[in-house]
Order: sequence, then C-alpha cells, then structure tokens
Amino acid sequence: MQNNSRWHYLENAELVADAASQHILNTATSAISERGKFKLVLAGGGTPEKVYRLLAESVADWANWIIYYGDERCLPVDHQDRNSFMATEVLLQKVAIPANQIFTMPAELGPEKAAESYRPIIAEAGQFDMVLLGMGEDGHTASLFPVHRHPQDELVHAVYNSPKPPPERVSISAKALSNTRELIFLITGANKQEAVKQWRSGQDLPVAMIVPEHPIDIYIDSDAYKP
Repeated sequence: MQNNSRWHYLENAELVADAASQHILNTATSAISERGKFKLVLAGGGTPEKVYRLLAESVADWANWIIYYGDERCLPVDHQDRNSFMATEVLLQKVAIPANQIFTMPAELGPEKAAESYRPIIAEAGQFDMVLLGMGEDGHTASLFPVHRHPQDELVHAVYNSPKPPPERVSISAKALSNTRELIFLITGANKQEAVKQWRSGQDLPVAMIVPEHPIDIYIDSDAYKP
C-alpha cells in the first residue's frame, strides 16, 4: 500500500466517526476558504452513516458544499438500501446544501444508463476535495470488487454480477476516486481484519487501486486492526 498512508487507530466505531467528521469539517473550511467550494464524495455503509449523523449536527458553510456519490445500488429511488436514501435521511435533508449541488447517481435506470449519465458529471467535477470510502471484508471499496475488471480510463463503471446483493450497481472508477486532494478510508469491525492484513502486505485488492497523489488517511477501530 501507499508509503504515505496515515493510520489513525481508534478504540471503536463511534470514535472513528467522531474523528472523521472533524477531519471532514476542517477540510471543508479550508477548501471553501481557498477555492470557494467543497467537493465531497460520499460512501455508503454503517460507519459513514455515523459520520453523517455527526455532520448533520454541525455548523458548516453548507451552501458551498457539492455532493457526489462513490457508488450506488441499482434499486428504486426510495429503496432504503440505496446509499442516497441513507445519506438524504441522516444528513442531506437536515442541512442547507442546495439541491442542485447534490449529484445523485440515477441508478434506478440500470447500470449502463446510470453510468453513462454520471460520467459527464464526474468529468466536470475534476479533482475532488475529499473522497470517503469504506472497505468490505473482501477488500472491495465503493462497488469495485476483486473479481471484476473495468476499463482503466473510464470515469464511472456499470457493475454487474456483484458478489454482494444487489448484483447490479454503478461505481466511480479507481482513476476518478484517486483524483482527490484528500482521501479518507473508514474501516471498522472484526470482519475486516483479514482484508486489512492483506492490504497492508501489498496484496492486489480493490482498495489498493485508489492511489491519489496526496497522503491517504485511514480511520480504523481496534476490532479491525490492532497495531
């Protein structure tokens, strides 16, 4: 893995969420001060949800936040398993980010149409200020799975035959996710231990494909890794 990785070891998932939310807020303040906006890519999952709940209770310059999604499941818009449903419920409907600055993946259209629709959005976004990612027990991140291969230059992939349901998804590519000033991985739970060991030993996992120019920050709890 990257030599410039910064590992932040916390006791539990709540402390991971607290530290990550503070990091996000600090980065947002700096980005808006320097460039007038904060372009953030959201992740799905239980630990990001804890982060979003903390952000919803925070004071920030929400009018200058711009929201993207790292991946989405091809389900109806109002399905509770969609990442956008969760993020809207716990964060986006509670803060004053303008609706036209929230770029939801139209995954209800199916993988191909959704990916085709989202590619120009990601192309126009250019470099993100921050990307949030999790990691699955198989080393996947976003909807980039170990068993899959995608065109390397594609910005957004149509995903089929996901080893985790639902089988059809949409995912920003490793290339696009790497185009960020800051990258945070949120990793919690004992079921991540083996994948963390493999990642740290240099194995070819999807998480290892995300290689921004800048250092990455890994917030991890004691269940997932004990240094």
